[in-house]
Amino acid sequence: MALVRGRRPHLTIDLPSAGAAAECRVRFQAQAQAQAQAQAQAQARPRTRPESPSPSTSGSSEFGEFRLCDLERLGVLGNGNGGTVYKVRHRPTGALYALKTLSAADSAARGAAREVEILRRTDSPSVVRCHAVFSTPSDAKLVLLELMDGGSLDSVLRGRGSRPFPEAALAEVAAQALRGLSYLHSLKIVHRDIKPANLLASSRGLIKIADFGVGKILRRCLDPCATYVGTTAYMSPERFDPDTYGGDYDPYAADVWSLGLAVLELRLGYFPLLPAGQRPDWAALMCAICFGEQPPHIPDDAAVSPHLRSFVAACLQKDSKRRASVADLLAHPFVADRNPDDSARALRDLLAEAPSHQHQHQHQHQHQHRHHHHHQ
Repeated sequence: MALVRGRRPHLTIDLPSAGAAAECRVRFQAQAQAQAQAQAQAQARPRTRPESPSPSTSGSSEFGEFRLCDLERLGVLGNGNGGTVYKVRHRPTGALYALKTLSAADSAARGAAREVEILRRTDSPSVVRCHAVFSTPSDAKLVLLELMDGGSLDSVLRGRGSRPFPEAALAEVAAQALRGLSYLHSLKIVHRDIKPANLLASSRGLIKIADFGVGKILRRCLDPCATYVGTTAYMSPERFDPDTYGGDYDPYAADVWSLGLAVLELRLGYFPLLPAGQRPDWAALMCAICFGEQPPHIPDDAAVSPHLRSFVAACLQKDSKRRASVADLLAHPFVADRNPDDSARALRDLLAEAPSHQHQHQHQHQHQHRHHHHHQ
């Protein structure tokens, strides 16, 4: 059984750049390996010969009133396991969007199809909105998403030099993320990869859940969800060992564990299951998740309130049956007793302090704790 999920082959797209004449012919290139982040940011020219669709092909939108040829590429926002995310402008309206490429290669096709299916079903202020999906001649998908100009919470944390988020701002993050999970779970959707890199922010202080490449739509109430997908560092114990840590567990509980871990990481400024600065590997992460302290040790000198400690402990119960539900957490004092105006203002202030270059990054997968698994 393969343990490390290989990166999906990248799909890069040439759109007309600023000042270029608009045209509907688009070129695509499928690459065997992910390009390095530096190469992507430099927008290196493709080394292999791209495919050229027929002159009449511009990509077909599966929903939404958009044409691919009306999108002007402004730059690269980031690279992930599904391809490249571009910042684009819609010429007719001047509106800005993010355009995500999803490869049609065999190794990535299932995740791409799953992500598109979930995006079609969702319409919530707590989930990144999909405006259109285009198909390419090679059956790859291009997904037009709303642009979250604050970047991911992972990039915000790194932009702050790993200085912890203030609790008031973090309470707002938790509240909005929980509303997003409540909505997804009501549609029988399990995200399976909640982490700071998949929580995106806008400069207005909105937090939205993104990246459904390993998400799952449960067809039955007790559909099993203990599969090796997602990011190892944020996987719950029952995802590693369902027999020991839950048996016929609630499949939604894994998202609660991941959110609790993400919240604690944002408060401490480092991944909380390992000593600060320790380079993680799969064995160390598995041992920490399955056999480490419960709840995870929070240093005595860490400025973590009793309410936040209680919130995190409720999320990070190793036994999934004892773990709090999303509804429980929405009623928890850390979230329910916050001053909504003050916490929303604290979050906006935090995002406003972020270095300006952070507002150019929609979503990046370059966190030191990212180990992906793919056995399904």
